[in-house]
Amino acid sequence: MKMQIDVVADVKTIVGEGPLWDVETQRLYWVDIFDRRVFRTTFDGREIRAWDVPMKIGCMALRRGGDGAIVGLERGFHLLDFRSGTVELIEDPEPDKPANRINDGKVDKQGRFVAGSMETQKQGPSGALYRVDADLSVHRLEGGFTVPNGPCWSPDGGTFYVSDSWSGEIRAYAYDQLHGTIGDRRTFVRVDASDGAATDGATVDAEGCVWNALAHGGRIVRYTPSGEVERVIEMPVKKVTSVMFGGPNLDILYVTSMAKPAPRPSPDDGVLGGSLFAITGLGVEGLPESRFAG
Repeated sequence: MKMQIDVVADVKTIVGEGPLWDVETQRLYWVDIFDRRVFRTTFDGREIRAWDVPMKIGCMALRRGGDGAIVGLERGFHLLDFRSGTVELIEDPEPDKPANRINDGKVDKQGRFVAGSMETQKQGPSGALYRVDADLSVHRLEGGFTVPNGPCWSPDGGTFYVSDSWSGEIRAYAYDQLHGTIGDRRTFVRVDASDGAATDGATVDAEGCVWNALAHGGRIVRYTPSGEVERVIEMPVKKVTSVMFGGPNLDILYVTSMAKPAPRPSPDDGVLGGSLFAITGLGVEGLPESRFAG
């Protein structure tokens, strides 16, 4: 089957992010950071539904219990109830850093939510990684980030990947699955950012390869577990933001994008900007995403 890229949902997200496929309900979720919304649709873009949230939203994950999600909002971690639309604060881990907000996040194999905070005023690396446990306690894992992005795990859960977008580095950490802590760190990949590309959202497939969206570069790159470039997909827009495998067979790669330029200079993607894309015919399958245990 030949690779094909299609627009699945033409919702014109200002900054679309965090595609999340749920194998239980066979639905795809994603967020619009600046429009403050959570979207849901079928694998082929039908039955689109949206929920409003009160602040900018960086990430989300579905909960094991109840009809809702944990969300990373501008001011900390919250619980979103899909039935009522209400949002309840868990904790703001950085009340002393009003220029920071929660950015990208995902759930580890044990059901813990790991997400990072980013600085928004170009004041330096004031962001950090946090872990939210099933009892809703929040723990700081590591600081020194500017824009943490693309958290994901190897298939066995023992390696944790995350990037600091403007550095061009994707890091790999040893991950203690018993305690949810990170250990030895190494550089997994250093991306050529000479064209303005920045490492953004990422996912890991069933073969252990890392797929990363290069925002402003218009490319999706698949890296082998050893960090070698296995393939590069040129997208019809430059401002791609994140990736996730989904669909009935977990073989469709969904890609989110931005409709409007970011604060830094960025290309105009025209009418396709902000679309949700689906890439088929890749010959690769993803892994089911875990639900938050809280």
